Amino acid sequence: MRAGFVVFIGSWIIACLAPSAVHANMQGDIDQAVAIIQRFQEIPERAIPIAVMRDAKGLAILTITKVGFIGSVRGGTGIVVARTEKGWSAPSAIGTGGLGVGFQAGAQVSEIVIVLNTPAAVDAFARAGNFTLGGNLSLALGPIGRDTEASVAVQAVMYTYSRSQGIFAGVSLEGTVVGTRDQANAEYYAKPVLARDILAGDVTPPAGTQKLLQVLSKP
Repeated sequence: MRAGFVVFIGSWIIACLAPSAVHANMQGDIDQAVAIIQRFQEIPERAIPIAVMRDAKGLAILTITKVGFIGSVRGGTGIVVARTEKGWSAPSAIGTGGLGVGFQAGAQVSEIVIVLNTPAAVDAFARAGNFTLGGNLSLALGPIGRDTEASVAVQAVMYTYSRSQGIFAGVSLEGTVVGTRDQANAEYYAKPVLARDILAGDVTPPAGTQKLLQVLSKP
């Protein structure tokens, strides 16, 4: 019962975010994703390991705002990309929503990178509709350190990395609802387009995505 309620609330938050996200321009989310990746890589000892990035099947990059007093509500927008035979795909717009429990006064903005370690993780982001992080799509805090060799054994379907107000720290995303922002994609690509087609590499990346693709292609 509670799980269903959380999904309903998360989906409602995403639906509320969708119209405003379109007007805010998806290019802003793409530019923000570039900045987030660069900030994560600026400090070698806190960076996402080269091995993790090299083996990643996809990446979801988001900015999430959490507001709370007794309990909390969080929501955000971002993009997801997938690795294809030709390199990184064009980005697909996503939104998130969720609830927290306990006393959590104030507001917090977090920059999140979710490394998708398996094709199943990419498929979850490629399907129509919303899904909930956790459960079969296991989450774990990702290993850190630019020189860390983390490709030997993947510990979870997805690795999460977060940076809140300049501090690198773990953030629980269990129970967070994620959905495709179809209207934002249609606006950005100037035509209706499915997330699965974008992530399969069947949609040509617009000029505004070139910096993102360059940053992701760096070793």
